[in-house]
Amino acid sequence: MSTAFTIVGLGESLFDVFPDRAILGGAPLNVAYHAHQLCSGSGGRGLVASRVGADELGRRLLEELRMRRLSEDFVQIDDAHPTGRVDITLHHGEPTYDFLANVAWDHLEWTPEWRRLAESTDAVVFGTLAQRCPTSRATVQRFVETARQAIRLFDVNLRVAFFDAESLRRGAELATAIKLNADELPIVLRLLGLAEDVSGSVMREEYSGGAGRLLQAFTPTGLRDVVVTRGEQGTDLLTHEGLVRGAVARFEPHPQADNVGAGDACSAGLLWGWLNGWPAERTVTFANRLGAFVASQPGATPAIPDDLRP
Repeated sequence: MSTAFTIVGLGESLFDVFPDRAILGGAPLNVAYHAHQLCSGSGGRGLVASRVGADELGRRLLEELRMRRLSEDFVQIDDAHPTGRVDITLHHGEPTYDFLANVAWDHLEWTPEWRRLAESTDAVVFGTLAQRCPTSRATVQRFVETARQAIRLFDVNLRVAFFDAESLRRGAELATAIKLNADELPIVLRLLGLAEDVSGSVMREEYSGGAGRLLQAFTPTGLRDVVVTRGEQGTDLLTHEGLVRGAVARFEPHPQADNVGAGDACSAGLLWGWLNGWPAERTVTFANRLGAFVASQPGATPAIPDDLRP
């Protein structure tokens, strides 16, 4: 198996604007950045597939990608809409988000370059936020539909009211893996009509609970893994072989530490483990370590220390 993997973060790219600073962000971009740190040592890459405005923030975003040695080849430039931003307020360390509307990544365009990328990538992560507008929703779904050879991680990331049952159901149908946190799980189950056991089904004992209902409901469309993140308690991975909980990690926090981007680092770790064919427990433990490290640092895209890289 080649280890020169390509992992695509598909969707929003933006700046997380705190009261005292603006930091590069957007869940797919964060995943691509951490994936690039993991992949580049063996000739692979993490790629951002997104769209920015032809404005000062857009130019800054592209410069920040270059500084992180991330390719800008699949970042589209929009002359009519501004670069995305989200104003973040922290309450006891937990972030709340206020997203600017009608920004460049709401207008993702399906292009021949993106089609070729979709046909060749090894993994892609996508969520609900970049599907809040019809144009970008159609593009995200077409990209994932085209990437049939890839691991397709639907990282739900529910934000404010930027999701609905239709995008959740289609995302689950397109995914080989779904990731969501413990608070999001009951919301997703309710919207998908899975709040109770699937009617007429015989569920194996280890499938009891919401994650099992989600896995069973979308197994016919190719779903293989359901990941439930539980913050400091670590990550649960449910597969058809059962439930796996990796070891929980702790790191000394930076004085300005926040939790922004911790789940995205976890996603990168999961994708790396799956692509390399690691056992489930090793994969989850590695994902926990990456997520815990980012949670101990300020911002979503700190450099991963050498001793945490595979």
